[in-house]
Amino acid sequence: MEHQKVMNRGLVVVGAVLIQLALGAIYAWSVFTPSLVSEGWTKADTQWVFAIGLASFAVVMVFAGKKLAVWGPQKLAIIGGVVLGLGYFLAGLFGGTSFWALLLLIGLVGGAGIGFAYVVPIAVGMRWFPDKKGMITGLAVAGFGFGALLWVKLAGAWGHLIENIGLSSVFIAYGIAFAIMVIIGGLWMKFPPAGWKPEGYEEKHTVDAAAVKADDREFSSTEMLNKVQFYLIFFTFVFSAGAGLMSIGLMKLYPMEALQQSGLSVAEASAIAGTAMAVFFSLANGLGRILWGLMSDKLGRKTSIIIMTATQGIIVILFTFMAGNEYLLYLGATLIGFNFGGNFALFPTITADTFGAKNVGQNYPWVFLAYGVGGIIGPMLGGKLGDLGNFPLAFTIAGVLVLIGTVLTIMVKPAKK
Repeated sequence: MEHQKVMNRGLVVVGAVLIQLALGAIYAWSVFTPSLVSEGWTKADTQWVFAIGLASFAVVMVFAGKKLAVWGPQKLAIIGGVVLGLGYFLAGLFGGTSFWALLLLIGLVGGAGIGFAYVVPIAVGMRWFPDKKGMITGLAVAGFGFGALLWVKLAGAWGHLIENIGLSSVFIAYGIAFAIMVIIGGLWMKFPPAGWKPEGYEEKHTVDAAAVKADDREFSSTEMLNKVQFYLIFFTFVFSAGAGLMSIGLMKLYPMEALQQSGLSVAEASAIAGTAMAVFFSLANGLGRILWGLMSDKLGRKTSIIIMTATQGIIVILFTFMAGNEYLLYLGATLIGFNFGGNFALFPTITADTFGAKNVGQNYPWVFLAYGVGGIIGPMLGGKLGDLGNFPLAFTIAGVLVLIGTVLTIMVKPAKK
């Protein structure tokens, strides 16, 4: 089978990155919020659109996973591109700055489009690259991270699109761009022929995994949800993602407060904290997705998650001592961002390693719900304790929870039917 004429698998990489660059739109929402606030929106209103987008993304992704085998990856990706593009296009055409229109069209509809397409490059990539699961997953999800930076900069500092053509026109232009990119990338989203494998590739297993019969390595979603391994992985992801998302929400606010306490002016503190978030955290987040994926191909997924969560837990706790010093802040933001990015390369691949690569498109969306749970718990913890004037306690609790996740991962063993 390995000598049959098949599509060049390099095209899968191109398609995956193209799709994920467009899907990164959800993390670019912050670039629109200042304009909306100037139009009379409250800050809470702007966060509602973002929150509904994340919720719609996570929930629709579970539905999309179920439909992957029925509709096929190519069709699912194209549907996602059309829905995402249509949401932004209609928001620009009819929504303008209407809260309810943007909540519905960008939050609910746009989030759904991302949910339809997100799992496709991961599921397809793992089937074409069984020898490099970590690498292909890391490259795909890195596109998601860097895409956010691209759309933010085009609308703001690089392209000045909001300033030059207005918010509604930016939504229309982005909607068209998102649809085109995902549809083109989706054309290469096809599973390899049955039985195909890269030339010279032989599947490798750990000693424990070798004891598991080949036909017992593939689990349906129902079978997976009945396994303790799922819950160990799920809660590790909750704690790790929650700490990262809390850090994202506070990466400017908390360091500004800490830097001012160390004697800097408001303007100086704001500039340093902004650099920590926009440059050090963001770039490390994108690079972490690629590098953790590559490292996991060498170290193994379980070992990589143990190292990632152990270091992340320690750094998040130590961040309470780093936030008030410019250079330590940059170091802390880089390390937290790097490890946060690793979540999106490592959890899809440990799902595939534990419950089978064949059904990862159906199974990973259930694991990814942990991201939604962490996205509620982490920011709420940071916000509540911040209101009480105790940001350090929030980071300490989050760090300890991530270390608990390290222990949970150590307990993960190969699943058996």
